[in-house]
Amino acid sequence: MSRRILFINPVGTDLFDSPVSEILEAEKMPDTEVDVVSLKRGPQHLEYHYYEALVMLDTLHLIKQGEKDGYDGVVIGCFYDPGLREAREITKRMVVTAPAEACMHIAATLGDKFSVIVGRQKWVPAMKENVNKYGFGDRLASFKPVGLGVHDFHKDEKETERLLKEAALEAVERDKAEVIILGCTIQFGFYKELQDYLGVPVIDAILAPFKYAEFLVEINQKFGWTHSKIYGNETPPASEINGWGLSGQYGFGDIWK
Repeated sequence: MSRRILFINPVGTDLFDSPVSEILEAEKMPDTEVDVVSLKRGPQHLEYHYYEALVMLDTLHLIKQGEKDGYDGVVIGCFYDPGLREAREITKRMVVTAPAEACMHIAATLGDKFSVIVGRQKWVPAMKENVNKYGFGDRLASFKPVGLGVHDFHKDEKETERLLKEAALEAVERDKAEVIILGCTIQFGFYKELQDYLGVPVIDAILAPFKYAEFLVEINQKFGWTHSKIYGNETPPASEINGWGLSGQYGFGDIWK
């Protein structure tokens, strides 16, 4: 079966759309179609909780529109996993995943303990909350900040590689991590060098959720295994959304019709 996957960079810039698209096109299964998009407005990174809140509405409406347009799966391309729970609530048949959750599931299968290499210490508290929320608290060896913001990773790639190697080596040797997770989607392009250098699995935050999405779509199509729609993921009733005039108030068109 073929599958259509939407990869959303939930930021108000298309700066990273092309490189992400090239990576995914090179690694996708032959019968997968993937589109990479970003938002038409908003902050250009999500290093602050306020910025994350600003993009939430447009991201969720883009996901709902994507389901209406026939996509089988969607990746929310930020390691904070913004809107993951909300997106699974509003979709009916489309599978939804995001980098942190996907990376942790894969890492926990490949080794006992994992460490996450992040840009700044600022990111750690929210990401640690997700580690615990997803049930991987006892598998976390450490977070390792390297002192770089989102837009710094590709300014000097040699220096970035040096910093990543230094942090990851410390995680393996001192913290006893058996798997390394690159804790930002914009750390793309570094996992192979780190993996060869360290001799342990290094999980890329773009490839992991994308391949996880392909897997989730496949088991949905073949076996009907998808996000449960009772209790936590119960979808809000369209009668309320339309009856309250939310489409007009928030400008998200007819996606709920």
